[in-house]
Amino acid sequence: MSRRADDRILVGECIEVMSTLPERSVDMIFADPPYNLQLGGELLRPNNSRVDGVEADWDRFDGFAAYDRFTTQWLTAARRLLKDDGTLWVIGSYHNIFRIGARLQDLGFWILNDVIWRKTNPMPNFRGRRFTNAHETLIWCAKESGKPRYHFNYEAMKALNDDLQMRSDWLLPICSGGERLQRDGSKAHPTQKPEALLHRVILSSTTVEDTVLDPFFGTGTTGAVAKKLGRRFIGIERDEEYAALARARIDAIPRTADPSLLKTPSKRAQPRIPFGWLVERGMIAPGTVLVGPKNGWSATVRADGSLVSADEIGSIHKIGASVQGAPACNGWTFWHLETNGKLVPIDVLRQRLRAEMAAEPRKEPQKEKV
Repeated sequence: MSRRADDRILVGECIEVMSTLPERSVDMIFADPPYNLQLGGELLRPNNSRVDGVEADWDRFDGFAAYDRFTTQWLTAARRLLKDDGTLWVIGSYHNIFRIGARLQDLGFWILNDVIWRKTNPMPNFRGRRFTNAHETLIWCAKESGKPRYHFNYEAMKALNDDLQMRSDWLLPICSGGERLQRDGSKAHPTQKPEALLHRVILSSTTVEDTVLDPFFGTGTTGAVAKKLGRRFIGIERDEEYAALARARIDAIPRTADPSLLKTPSKRAQPRIPFGWLVERGMIAPGTVLVGPKNGWSATVRADGSLVSADEIGSIHKIGASVQGAPACNGWTFWHLETNGKLVPIDVLRQRLRAEMAAEPRKEPQKEKV
């Protein structure tokens, strides 16, 4: 299945190609730049077999000053391309991530999180002279502090984590097995990232139809995940062979048939549903007794959507706070309704009404006759 016309893989040096793209044209950037590993000689396993490390010319720099200049240049280009509410992710190891972090702050980026990708299956430390390097660090930053606000899909991250807040330490495997692209029986790219990592990055900080830029595209993991999630992508890659692998890989990915499955509605963006609307629609009848989560408190529903408990009348929130002697209360989660012998929070009915309202056909307003 072919790419969309606005999905592009551009071959060339990243800084030169970035200079040709329109200002403020991308919603998110994911960057996996050269790590400047500074490897000295071959790395051997205990059995004297050679470790397939990163030895390509693109990872070699003439000292830290040269690497810092390169970092400043591509970050400056990235800042120009980001929309004002856009964000940038950059991943690295201890070899380079601290130098990149300093450049980010020097250029005015606002660091939101540093995320630790803890690898379930890291490469062992064969020489036995250091701790096993079992993680990489991602820095997530906004273009600048203050408004406009950046995008963070909190509800999607919470859902992805079994309804718990997503933490900044991510336990994920490295790219291996069938996911690892091969060329002539060997790894096609030495630093191919797992799709699971990019899934979390892209889902957390973009929405459907957003444009994601990867200036170090490699074999196209960012583009592959962006396509699966209904995002547009621009990939920049200097090596034509890597770009060709990326094209073939991404073209083989089918698009999701139902785009609505790619969206996680924000609770803040959902329409406000007053409790009284449930009474109006007959979902809760006047006289219904609501109880607290431990069945220790109760209140009766009135026809106007207020509750009465003892001698006090008020909203579901006010009465919920009053019976507990608390300063505030979320009445939607506090009050429960007995259904089929089970206590169900009234918030379930609110969500049901939201779904019904979303499914109701909208009528076009009739024009007044002149």
